[in-house]
Order: sequence, then structure tokens, then C-alpha cells
Amino acid sequence: MADKINEAEYQNPFVFRTNWSDAFEDESFVKIFASDILENYIINKRWYGGKASTLKYIEIVHSFKINSNDNTYFGVLLEVNFKEAFYQHYFMPLAFMSEEDLDTNTVIAPVVMNEQEGYLVDALHQEDFRKLLFEKIIHSKKNEESKVKFHKGKALHVKEYISSHFMGVEQSNTSIIFNDNLVLKIFRRIYISMNPDYEISRFLTERMNFNHSPAYTGSISIVSSDGNITLGLMQELVPNQGDAWKYMLEEVDQIFDNLKTKKISVSKLPDIELFKRLKLNDVPHEIIDWAGLSIFLKIKTLATRTAEMHIALGSDIHETAFTPLTYNGDYSVWLKNRLTYQFQNRLNILENNLHKLDGLALELANQFLDHKKEIRKVFLDFDWTQMKSERIRIHGDYHLGQVLVNGDDFYLLDFEGEPESTIRDRKVKQPPLKDVAGMFRSFHYAIYATIFNSNDKYPYEQEELFNAGEILYKYFVGVFLNTYVEVAQGGNLNIGYQKEIDFLLKYCLLEKAVYELGYELNSRPRWSVIPLTGIASIMEFNKV
Repeated sequence: MADKINEAEYQNPFVFRTNWSDAFEDESFVKIFASDILENYIINKRWYGGKASTLKYIEIVHSFKINSNDNTYFGVLLEVNFKEAFYQHYFMPLAFMSEEDLDTNTVIAPVVMNEQEGYLVDALHQEDFRKLLFEKIIHSKKNEESKVKFHKGKALHVKEYISSHFMGVEQSNTSIIFNDNLVLKIFRRIYISMNPDYEISRFLTERMNFNHSPAYTGSISIVSSDGNITLGLMQELVPNQGDAWKYMLEEVDQIFDNLKTKKISVSKLPDIELFKRLKLNDVPHEIIDWAGLSIFLKIKTLATRTAEMHIALGSDIHETAFTPLTYNGDYSVWLKNRLTYQFQNRLNILENNLHKLDGLALELANQFLDHKKEIRKVFLDFDWTQMKSERIRIHGDYHLGQVLVNGDDFYLLDFEGEPESTIRDRKVKQPPLKDVAGMFRSFHYAIYATIFNSNDKYPYEQEELFNAGEILYKYFVGVFLNTYVEVAQGGNLNIGYQKEIDFLLKYCLLEKAVYELGYELNSRPRWSVIPLTGIASIMEFNKV
């Protein structure tokens, strides 16, 4: 191993009488592991999603054994119960290693198993285990009799394991790069259902031959009586220059720099209505001179890829999970219940955090509270009988951070859906324009984040920068929307006609901005001005 364990940290090992290979059949081990060991360990992990709640107890709900030539490993499914009366499920692969065999100094706990000293570690830190998973996928057979299923995708042509390492810092999932051209995402938070990322990725690759998301190459799952549980998803590693969020921040920073270097008067920039569709030739020369042509060409490409993704997700008539649906009363009830609950939750959070706001954020927050009945009415006024378009499976959490820049092109990824939604809600067929609205909100964020992060950089008053930002945002939206609608309708995706498109966009933009408000108030209240500005703009409130 690279670094020696700091033994001072682990003075008193946990002592068990059982062998490691029988550990999860031993009641004493399971009890102490779940309470005394795990509770202290997982609360500090990046992937643990219960930090805002009070942990009550952890239960081991399932474990399976998986052996390499040299070691025995366990896959453990945990149920974490909270005092707030809800629970979450997590997946943890476990290894018991002697100190000389450790590949990491990140350990769960020192233990003695039937007089053998060693350490419990997350098995993903052991190269032997990573190699084992990889080989199980590439050599998987169709009808293997096992609850743990390894699947080799049609796009996987690799014959052997060469190398593996972690990809970046640990987030809500853990990603491992194999052979420098494949990435295996291990889902830490799991659901008693197929993960939408696995389901959509495999569908796009193997049924629709969609070439602008990383190709599905394999998976790991557990087959249970309640449903299939996805543990891992393997895809091709796409060469890229970073995500589109980073790219957009750099572009917008340059655009605001141009205000100064080109001596542009913000008050003279030509303004347009939100949702006005624009061909590139329709963008005024003053805007092209200010922002440059390149950013609008990129936005056209992104709009094309977005439409192509939706065409692929909405054009299958055989697989029920992906067959388009019309609107109906059940969907309308689901939508209104969900959004009125979310809206009330945001109202409560805002009222409880009002003391943290000042300046424009506070003014917009009070405006939001003054107009709460109007906003709620927008959500309740959804009339499904007026909808002529169709609902499809969508990305569900679509923004610039879910897009990779590949030269002049883009790859779309991470189809897990909205983190706050239940797994069932993430699979509900929705208007594809909800994804479009998510991208528009991301444009808005990139513009305002640039202003906030560079307050002293541009020699303009903040209000002037906001005005310039709103104008830029409308042109981004106009160019994207024109291309998206052309490509979508050209691919026979039923998104409705202009009146319905504009209605759904406004509805979904408002939903997204209200959703964002909760996140900002809980994590960085100063930034709540961004969704609040978005809500004011969508609702066309008089400027404060």
C-alpha cells in the first residue's frame, strides 16, 4: 500500500470469533457492524444523503458473497432509518484485508476476525476487487443462476483488464475508470427498482443507437422479488474538455468583458421577448458583435442534440417504459399534488430564512411572498384537456453540468433524474419541454453566477449587468428554441404548436425556479436571488 495506516487512530480493534467468510451469517458481527462500526463511518461520506436528518439505526437487509482467486468480498445492502420516520437504502462493497494487502489508508475499522488481525475497508479501494467486477462484466453469460447479475452490453468489445483508478472526487456515486476508456459508476444510494440512468442509457445505446450519450457497455444488478436493484452502470469514457457549465462560465465571462473592451452601452442593446424564436440570421448584429458568433453556434448544436435525445426517447412503440403517452386526468392530479406540495415547502423555507436575505434578494423574496397566490394558481391552472402534445421519458435533471463538451459537439449524460424526486416520480412520462426549461434555467444561472463571482471585474453597476444578462439570456433562449423546435418536429416528436410550447415552457420554468429556490435557501442564501429573479421574470412581475 502507498501510505501506512495511522495506528494511533485505531487503538481498539473490534474482536469477532467468526471467520470473515462467514461474517454475515454471524448475528454478533452483523449487529456490531451495523451499529458501532457503520454509524460512525457513513455519516462522513460524501455519498451519504441523510446528513440533514437524524440517524436512528442501520439494518443489513441483504448481503452477497463474491470471491476472487485471492479474497472473499461482500456486497452489503443497508437500510438507514431516520427519526423523521423515513429510510434510505445504500450499497457498500466490503473487504477484510491484512495491513500488508491494503491498497488504501482509508479504512472503515480495525477488526480481528477469528484471531486474524486486519481492517474492514470499502472494497472499491482494492484493485483486486475492481478487477473482479470488471472481469465478471466482460465474461458474463446470459442465464447465470445468481441473484447478482452482471451484464455485458452489445457495445463492449474489451477482452481483458488492464488498469483501474477512481475518477475525480467521490460524489453521490463512485466512478471507476477501467483501461482508460470505460467508466463504471457504482450507485451508493440504491432503489428497489431499475435505476433510470441504467434504464435510459441502455435503451439509448442498444435500442435507439443514439450516439451522443456515452455508450452503455455493462451493468451490475440484484434480482429480487420486489424488483431489480441497479448497483452499477458501465459506459464508454467520452474524451472531453470538461462539462458545458465550465465552458459556459468562461464564455459568459468573456461576453461581459466585451462590454468593457468594446465600449458597449447596455441601454442601447436591442431587447426581445422571452421565447421569441430566432434563426442565427435574425440575431441583431449588435448582439453578435457583443457576444460573438461562436456561442450561438454552440447553442444551436446543443439544441440539436437535446431534440435528438428526445426523439430517441419518444419514438419506441414496443417498449412500454418508453412509449409516448397523451395527457390525462391522472397525470394532472399527480402534477398538481406534487407541485403544490413543493411550492408550500419552498414558502415555508423562505419564511424561515428571510432573515438571511438583504438587498435585491430580500425585495424579490417579499415580492414572491406577496404574489404566492398567483404563483400557486399557475400550477393549479394546468388543464390537460388543452394539451395536444405527448409525454415521454425525459432526462429529468437536465442542465449544463450534465453535458460534456467534445470539441464543437456535446455528449449528454447522467439520466438518474431529479435528486429530490422519488424513483417512481422520476419514471413518470413528462413533457420533453421540461428538459428544455431545465437547460434555460442553467443558462440563467451561468449568467448570474458570472456576475456574482466577478462583482468588481466589470466597470458597471450591478443593475446594469443584470439588465445585460437578461437580454443575453433571451437571445440564448431564442436561438436554442428555434433550433430545438425545428429538429424535434422534423423528427416527428409531438411537442405541440407554438401556444402550447410557450405555455409548457413557462409552466416548467416556474417549476424549475421554485425547485431551485429551496436548494439555494438551504445552502447559499445569497444566491437565492437567481431563482427569485427567474420567478419574477417568468411571472412578469413589475420590476422592483
